[in-house]
Amino acid sequence: MNPAIGKSLTVGEVRSRLPRLFACGLLACSLAAWSADQKRPAPDLTAHEWGTFTAIAGKDGHAVEWSPLGEPRFPPSTGLPQFVEYFSNVNFKLGLRGTIRMETPVLYFYAPRDLTVSAKVSFAKGLITEWYPHADHVQPGGIVTDTRLSQLPADGSILWNHVAVSPNLAGEFPNEAQPNRYYAARDTASSPVRVQTSDGEQQEKFLFYRGVSASPLPVSARLISDGKLVVESPGDHEIPNAIFFERRGDRVGYRLTGPLTDATTVDPPVLKGSVDSLYGDLEEILVGQGLYRDEARAMVATWKDSWFEEGSRLIYIVPRAFIDQVLPLTIHPEPAQIVRVFVGRLEIVTPATALAVKTALDHNDQATLDKYARFLEPILEIVDQGKQE
Repeated sequence: MNPAIGKSLTVGEVRSRLPRLFACGLLACSLAAWSADQKRPAPDLTAHEWGTFTAIAGKDGHAVEWSPLGEPRFPPSTGLPQFVEYFSNVNFKLGLRGTIRMETPVLYFYAPRDLTVSAKVSFAKGLITEWYPHADHVQPGGIVTDTRLSQLPADGSILWNHVAVSPNLAGEFPNEAQPNRYYAARDTASSPVRVQTSDGEQQEKFLFYRGVSASPLPVSARLISDGKLVVESPGDHEIPNAIFFERRGDRVGYRLTGPLTDATTVDPPVLKGSVDSLYGDLEEILVGQGLYRDEARAMVATWKDSWFEEGSRLIYIVPRAFIDQVLPLTIHPEPAQIVRVFVGRLEIVTPATALAVKTALDHNDQATLDKYARFLEPILEIVDQGKQE
């Protein structure tokens, strides 16, 4: 039996414990107040987010499984600054198999006053693989051995618990000497954010993360006769807008589809277009979806050398309902407005692409192969399937 149970305290003992009891009470009150503030909406807080879903379509038009971070025998090239943090299970990363490479979502905050927020993102059938600033929790945190993302026991997630939104901060953001597409996302009027870590404070203009997933896409695109493309949404999601784009050397072409609700047949692009005019068209589409002008411009600047490279692809606006379903986002305190605009990039293996890759392989043309580098494995698999049919 514990002798302390039922024992009366002396006056001296009570007095000696008062400071500690008082401190505990203050801490409890502070935590309760902070928790209440987190649950309370913030009518002067706005959050805007943009990102990209990259995939490759098979013969049937649906996204195929591939190695979105690079082939298993080669280290993946992230193209990110060295200060960005990574999923630590490197051997697992090299063999990941999924359908979607989620690239460079950035989450901006706008507020007229200093405040502290928390933000959590989950990725259905997926993992968060890169991020910055430092996050409080990334799930899964242990060793994962099955490289098939579809077999993950739980959805991946990332949590920032105490993000200081500081609109009046001048900002001292990390940088490196060499150019990097990562930095273009800073060219907005968003409020700087600060995160405290064991190594000091980290500052940025946004919360950044990347990931991979085995989720199905909200769109399919299959080739039919004469190079036409049949685009449809397998579910009930309307595709707000799409662009059928093709580039062969210096020749480019594209077709805008407008909103897509039913199966739509799109004629192949005529390669007499201008990439500069496409930049403007896409910027207007992004603004129409709710991004601020500088955000849309930053997004195009970030990805214009990738979206419009050699090959054929469907570039589409991902339905908001699909984003919220596959990539749920929770922010506390709740902003008055949350805008989320994602651009889908679905690679299409046309006969021209298949011929270009085959010819390059036959002639050991490394320069051409480099143009299709990360898609080489699925392109060759799709071409082989065509031969067997």
